[in-house]
This record gives sequence, C-alpha cells and structure tokens, in this order.
Amino acid sequence: MNITVDRQLALDDEDPHSTNLPSGQALEQWVMAALTATNYQADEAELTVRIVSNDESAELNEAYRNKQGPTNILSFPYEQIPGIPLPLLGDLIVAAEVVANEAAEQHKPLEAHWAHMIVHGSLHLLGYDHIDDEEATAMEALEISILAKLGYNNPYEVPETP
Repeated sequence: MNITVDRQLALDDEDPHSTNLPSGQALEQWVMAALTATNYQADEAELTVRIVSNDESAELNEAYRNKQGPTNILSFPYEQIPGIPLPLLGDLIVAAEVVANEAAEQHKPLEAHWAHMIVHGSLHLLGYDHIDDEEATAMEALEISILAKLGYNNPYEVPETP
C-alpha cells in the first residue's frame, strides 16, 4: 500500500513545542500500522497531520465539537463524493503542547504518546469511535494491540510516579 502523509507544522518557530515533533516518516509508520491492523483495503491512502498551537486547537474544538479549550487530537474524516473515488482519509489536527503536557503528566515517553495520538486519530478516520462503553473497549483494545506491535507500552496504563 502506498501512503502519503502531508505533515503541516502550524507553530511559530519560537514556540517551545515546535521541537521534538515526530518526523513525517514516523507519522507514516503509525498511520500504516493502524491501516494494516484494520485491514484497510485500498491500494493507497492520503491524509494530513496538522500540528497546531493550543489557540488553533481550541478554536477548532469549539467550532466543531462545541467544547471549550484545546484538545490533544481532532479527527476530520474525508466525506467521499459519490462517483469520485479518492484515496483521502481526512485530516488529523494535533495540539503539540497538549500532547507534550499529557505525556509529562502521565510519565510517558513523548514519542509513545505521539504514536498513540496518531493511531487513535487514524482509527477515528476509519470509522472507529468511543461514544459508548462497548465501542470504547473495542477501540482501546485495537490501539493497545497496534501500539504493542510498534514497540510501545499500553497507553491506558499510567506508569507509577518515579
């Protein structure tokens, strides 16, 4: 399968969270792992990962989810136009500061938390959700499995404070 991840960096160069960000190659690896685990059937896939400030995340979170403040990741699945097949999956919007803060608060490696967010968001683009307990349990189990294959620990087990 051919996968294209358009990595957009929408942070000011002076933003302290504009460093230690995942590479385009890492993003592709994490997305590919989600696609493979879900038996995604298309020969190609394309999505955008936009890394943003808390301000942009908060604006989008309020506009599209009616929730205040920034959030770690937002997923916007592409809505296919009937009769026009395109390999577009959609867009992932990631607030770099939120992800960094969560990783620190949860005593998790930053890379592992980024991997979790991208896998989580990719699953949303593929139609997975966690609105009810049954869906949440299934989605979390899939995330845990995908991340284990990538060499990361269970993201839902918060390590003990060092």
